[in-house]
Amino acid sequence: MKTLAKEIGRLAVTKAGPNLTINVGDNWRQIGGPPGNAFVSSTYFDLAGLAIDDKTLFFDGATVQEASSPSFNPATAGNLLRVADIMTTSPITDNEAILYITDANFAGSPTTLTFDQTIYGRVRVYNMDLDNLAGAYAILLSDNQTGSLSATASDRIYCYRVVVYDGADGRFDLLAARYILSAHAKEEPEYQYLMRLKRSYELQNEPDRD
Repeated sequence: MKTLAKEIGRLAVTKAGPNLTINVGDNWRQIGGPPGNAFVSSTYFDLAGLAIDDKTLFFDGATVQEASSPSFNPATAGNLLRVADIMTTSPITDNEAILYITDANFAGSPTTLTFDQTIYGRVRVYNMDLDNLAGAYAILLSDNQTGSLSATASDRIYCYRVVVYDGADGRFDLLAARYILSAHAKEEPEYQYLMRLKRSYELQNEPDRD
């Protein structure tokens, strides 16, 4: 078994009136702005070194590590922050990544991702309420996971971190995250492997969708 790690850096954003501005956020993209309230960062795992000798990759586990919850300054009741972490065998657009927050990978989702293509999917909603203003750290309202850990013949796993902010003027800070994958390579019957390889190739070479 091999354990792989990729990091996505910290994001700090200030809202002043209708405009949101990235203060800290290497490799983060602001979508629809400024003044857009959605932000996306992406990277990928290169699995070519593991998928050798025509073997299929089977995932033993996937997770995201973080140092702490997001924080607000000033802490204002009603501030809402939604965070999605996605690992997939198929690349998606920034807009599809944002839509994952509300529609995930269920049937009819505009992201077009299927359950099998989503190795790991997690959507969390954070809020600031009156009882927690002194702490400045957001309270976790919901935590939903939608990944499959399905085996793949793909040589890449694409990672996306998405943040959408709705709230008062001020600043929010989201610390860096570490994406973790544990996998092992295993031989399959030739016809199964060839079909899986064909499907992986098709998914990675689909035309870009706006």
